[in-house]
Amino acid sequence: MDKLLDMYHTVRSMDRRKAAHQVINLGMVVLSALMIWKGLIVVTSGEAPVVVVLSGSMEPAFKRGDILFLMGGSTGPLKAGDIVVFKVKGRDIPIVHRVMEIHVKPNGKTRILTKGDNNPVDDRGLYHAGQLWLSQSDVIGRATGYLPYVGMVTITLTDYPYLKYLLVGLMCLFVLTGREEE
Repeated sequence: MDKLLDMYHTVRSMDRRKAAHQVINLGMVVLSALMIWKGLIVVTSGEAPVVVVLSGSMEPAFKRGDILFLMGGSTGPLKAGDIVVFKVKGRDIPIVHRVMEIHVKPNGKTRILTKGDNNPVDDRGLYHAGQLWLSQSDVIGRATGYLPYVGMVTITLTDYPYLKYLLVGLMCLFVLTGREEE
């Protein structure tokens, strides 16, 4: 608690020029993270370069909390056995499941059926009402690699939002009160 009071007094005693400098440093940290994220989106050709596995539906291949690295459509056509991340109309959270069947119609449109490895039936019950197949436009990306359990941090911060705000506030406080060598 003494450390927090010390930080508070440090911020209060800063002159305006130094305070502005610290705020600009904080902005640069935030913008750098955003630029890295946007750069990964460009490199992976997808709307999300990484996703966190939120359920146990893909066990034993992937467990809850694993982070998956995705590549967009530039990796070639999908095939049965690929692990894809897709979005369903009416749901905000993407789903990570394995492609079970692919059908290419004569007009070139692709129909995709998916299933979680740990689920007893295919995903037709998860799709939008009346939808029996996914289209290529529903697929966000194909999994190309993963980091086990690293995503548990994201899950914990989502489950306990007050913890997220506390951590962000502390990080801002540390950046604002950090001392630079002159």
